[in-house]
Amino acid sequence: MAPSWMQLLIVLIVALLLFGGRGRISSIMGDMAKGVRSFRKGLNDEDEADGEKKKLDDDKMVNVTPEKEKSKTSS
Repeated sequence: MAPSWMQLLIVLIVALLLFGGRGRISSIMGDMAKGVRSFRKGLNDEDEADGEKKKLDDDKMVNVTPEKEKSKTSS
């Protein structure tokens, strides 16, 4: 069975992406690395902001959990 024109087009596009132009793969990977770094920095900034907020909330918390009976009486 011969490949259809769509399959050949997909192979051609993939080949152009991989081999078309000098440093194409390295630039794509560099852009991906920048995106991952930016994402991690955003997560760290959010965690730091949540940590400061949590510290404030912990100071204001009151324990309202009822205590268990320490000794049970036998009848």
